[in-house]
Amino acid sequence: MKSPSNIMRQSSLTKLGSMINTAVNKRAGNGDIQWCFSQVKGTLEDDVTEADIISCVEFNHDGDLLATGDKGGRVVIFQRDPISKNSIPRRGEYNVYSTFQSHEPEFDYLKSLEIEEKINKIRWLKRKNPAHFLLSTNDKTIKLWKVSERDKRVEGYNTKEENGTIRDPACITALRVPTIKPMELMVEASPRRIFANAHTYHINSISVNSDQETYLSADDLRINLWHLEITDQSFNIVDIKPTNMEELTEVITAAEFHPAECNVLVYSSSKGTIRLCDMRSAALCDQHSKLFEEPEDPTNRSFFSEIISSISDVKLSNSGRYMISRDYLSVKVWDLQMETKPIECYPVHEYLRSKLCSLYENDCIFDKFECCWSGNDSAIMTGSYNNFFRVFDRTTKRDLTLEAARDIAKPKTLLKPRKVCTGGKRKKDEISVDCLDFNKKILHTAWHPSENVVAVAATNNLFLFQDKL
Repeated sequence: MKSPSNIMRQSSLTKLGSMINTAVNKRAGNGDIQWCFSQVKGTLEDDVTEADIISCVEFNHDGDLLATGDKGGRVVIFQRDPISKNSIPRRGEYNVYSTFQSHEPEFDYLKSLEIEEKINKIRWLKRKNPAHFLLSTNDKTIKLWKVSERDKRVEGYNTKEENGTIRDPACITALRVPTIKPMELMVEASPRRIFANAHTYHINSISVNSDQETYLSADDLRINLWHLEITDQSFNIVDIKPTNMEELTEVITAAEFHPAECNVLVYSSSKGTIRLCDMRSAALCDQHSKLFEEPEDPTNRSFFSEIISSISDVKLSNSGRYMISRDYLSVKVWDLQMETKPIECYPVHEYLRSKLCSLYENDCIFDKFECCWSGNDSAIMTGSYNNFFRVFDRTTKRDLTLEAARDIAKPKTLLKPRKVCTGGKRKKDEISVDCLDFNKKILHTAWHPSENVVAVAATNNLFLFQDKL
């Protein structure tokens, strides 16, 4: 069975000029900020295995933990180093806190389909007790994990030995009071809930509701609503599957709950539209409340227009007033009160517009780049090729191209802004667009919720950068 994404890819066959990259990105009211290297996690080997490639990155709500998922089904959690957090100036340093296997490869015998173990998304729940909880998902199954610490153990059981074997009751001649003794700190990750068998197609999004009791999961054609305590049923709240699959014109690419209003959600499509739904209006949100769509510029119409207009990621701002959408060539900022057009548009790699034919041939045109907000919504970050990532300041409209590279892997090394040359004479610090490495791509990024610390996934390496105070 062909997935809707592949159907759309086949059906696809039927304004800005280049922006000058500047050397600084300005934070509102705090002067110019420069980025410096903090850490890199991952192996140095050139022959990276497919399983080691990072597939998602996510900070928790206070930024003390950072989780990554990879194509091998593993989740690695990093914890903020207490010394770096309390030092003046603060440093963004993280150490490995816990590693566990979240998903295993499976096989659907009814459909003769392999189900990859790759982690598509990780979402943290807000902390309510000493333990941490997170949701992780592959293409079909979502799991709720509890991550907890144990630094004490109980000794002196009556009915079992210290190694856990059960004692013969006939041998118990005296009762003793068990005692609690300190032990070396151990971090345990245990699956608390498994939410399965609710999606026909591949899950591309999960999002925890602001009520912290429900969450949504989205695939190409449907969005389901789950309760965190109920694993055997979910409610289908969006269904765009046509009666005849040959009439399919679009698929769902991303979905997210509003950060404050538990009844509001948004989802983006491969047609370049974003729909806002209100769950109070109907049980099935087949009629959207708002439709965000930018009229197409006829002068830019081309064979690839449908493909590059597909939205790969949508993120609501922390304030809940705005949202950003990422298509292949740009990031757009939308005001939830204005549906007709975005209020801001930032070209990410406009110089690739002339390369769309070769990008189509090597399948790069179907890459799904994510985007993220800074903690105060004043800046936006997203990835590009050649291990470049882009930071846009909404206040000054300045933009910055930086590179995640190991040759600057020394703490506090200042990142030099990069510039891509599209033709003519190339300057010393520029790189030609023909020399870009399309196998090195930054698809996944995350921004600390309250500080200028960013995490960037480059193949199997996790780079951490911070502002140079």
